[in-house]
Amino acid sequence: MLVKRFLFAALLIVAAGLSLAWYSGWFSLGYHLLTVRLASFDTKQPALDLQNYRAAIDALPVEGIPDNASGLTFHPERKTLFTVINKPAQVAELTTDGKLLRTIPLRGVSDAEGITYQEGNFFIVADEGKHQMIRIEINDSTTEIDASNLPRFGLRIDAGRNVGYEGVSWDSDNNRMFIVKEKNPLRIFEIGGLWELLETGKLDLKISEWLPESPSNMMLRDLSSLTYHEETGHLFLLSDESRVLLEFDAAGNAVDMLVLRAGWHGLKRTIPQAEGVAIGSDRDIYILSEPNLFYRFSLDARE
Repeated sequence: MLVKRFLFAALLIVAAGLSLAWYSGWFSLGYHLLTVRLASFDTKQPALDLQNYRAAIDALPVEGIPDNASGLTFHPERKTLFTVINKPAQVAELTTDGKLLRTIPLRGVSDAEGITYQEGNFFIVADEGKHQMIRIEINDSTTEIDASNLPRFGLRIDAGRNVGYEGVSWDSDNNRMFIVKEKNPLRIFEIGGLWELLETGKLDLKISEWLPESPSNMMLRDLSSLTYHEETGHLFLLSDESRVLLEFDAAGNAVDMLVLRAGWHGLKRTIPQAEGVAIGSDRDIYILSEPNLFYRFSLDARE
């Protein structure tokens, strides 16, 4: 009888430990560390060398943005970053040092959660509340945007309440858009044919689901954002709850990772709520965490 009680207590402890490891993100971190390190032995797979990135800017509060900053994208011509703010909806432009340049009111959007640069002065904003992607235009003189009647694309697959589409990224080389669904379940959609529809009116939409080479590589608690890096053709997935940025090659293999916990990559504290990621033309990586914390990771910041 005593042995049975001991075994039962041991099982409870193991179950509690496994549950804690899963919900804290340590389980997925350990798994991805193992798979990514094994993949690194394959020298044919290029990567940004994330394991050697260090925090050049660590948890800088963006003055002028009190809270609700979400999503991030890099404008290659302006060399600046853009993010969105909800309640009230706005677009904000930042320097690559995390300084606020301007905010632009965004009417006609209920819950702005993601933004991506498309081309010229055009961006696409993810409205989680309406499950829509809206094309907006921002130039030097833009002071307000009314998105009520602007071109938009709706996607209501697995559209749960407040667990909808958190991130969006545009691939200009292949004229396609990636959309990430936060959880329940985690999903990444690839949309082709939007550019042709916007520019020529030709209707030839192609909607598919992006999946990693191994389904187990999506062992993440959530997906809060993503960005497509055209130079390498790699897709970067950001998980707030698992505290990691995963890099996938064109074949869907996990090839590298950036751990967003205290003590890793020079971080003094764990990034509390990573909600946006962008990669600059110099390969610096920018992460924005709610409510308004700015991070920049660089190879040049190595000690």
